[in-house]
Amino acid sequence: MPGWCFRRGISVTLSFSDRVEVPKHVLVRFLPKESVFLNMETEYYYGLDEIGTRMWQVATAASSIENAYAELLTEFDVEAELLRQNLSDLLERLIALGLLQIRFADVEVDPAI
Repeated sequence: MPGWCFRRGISVTLSFSDRVEVPKHVLVRFLPKESVFLNMETEYYYGLDEIGTRMWQVATAASSIENAYAELLTEFDVEAELLRQNLSDLLERLIALGLLQIRFADVEVDPAI
């Protein structure tokens, strides 16, 4: 189920077959029960609570958003569709703020680039 992300005026479709990664211009610090992000390009700070932090950790470590979703479904006692929507909303918000970027599943990257 794709969602829409808006980054710098451009809309991008988020698919659960894609993966997310942390851009080089983002600093992340983990604190007890929360995390703080700093986009060094925009100087924008953003914080996540314990659940949001765990969702971010799993999503950025997984080979796809779908795999992250499947792992989170085993960790949290939540309706499947609610988790899917919450994960999608969180990732879309972080992408829009420049705190995550999408690695599209259907795009090959030349390692020489």
